[in-house]
Amino acid sequence: MALSDRNYMQQQSRAQSVAATAIQEGALRSNRVLRNTYLLLSMTLLFSAATAALSMALALPPMTYLVSVGVAFVLGIFVLPRTANSAAGIGVIFGITGLLGLGLGPLLNIYLSLPKGPETIATAMGGTGVIFLGLSAYALNSRRDFSFLGGFLFAGFMVVLIAALANIFLGMPALSLAVSSAIILLMSGFILFDTSRIVNGGETNYIMATYGLYLSIFNLFINLLSLLGIMGDD
Repeated sequence: MALSDRNYMQQQSRAQSVAATAIQEGALRSNRVLRNTYLLLSMTLLFSAATAALSMALALPPMTYLVSVGVAFVLGIFVLPRTANSAAGIGVIFGITGLLGLGLGPLLNIYLSLPKGPETIATAMGGTGVIFLGLSAYALNSRRDFSFLGGFLFAGFMVVLIAALANIFLGMPALSLAVSSAIILLMSGFILFDTSRIVNGGETNYIMATYGLYLSIFNLFINLLSLLGIMGDD
């Protein structure tokens, strides 16, 4: 009986040791993905800012925004997932964020030509930074699992997409205000969702993680800019 108990205890100890090792390895892997994600995100944001500055200096036409976003969308949907596990994915993510920055230039030039345009841009940038850093810090420190938001975010995105497409034909300022506000809330939810997936091991590819967070930041900024512009007109 004593020998049986000793064997049982050894098995339990071995199982606990294996479990502890697995947990430690998972935490190290998540921290590595998180570190690489934020490093790559910082680099892509800087690169995007540089291409936006170039676009502004060249005074590219407004159509540049639609073309750049369209090409970036195609790359993000069809090319990036196939290259995310190789070195080529780094080039693709820089291509996507560079294009989005290039398209942002004409939009910023339009706002700069408006009364209080520089203040509007600065406020949108500051608001984007505060929202992103605040939500990221909360997700990192609390380590809560926000995966339950996935279904709500997808459903909300589809509703907002339909409303945005409808407003192209309706041209209602009130609907534009509602759409921009809804997108800001959705992107805030996506920041929590994506950061939580990295922390809890749901996302193991830092290139795809960077892509998701970059899109949230980009859309946050665009819609804060739109919201502040609409409110400024009032």
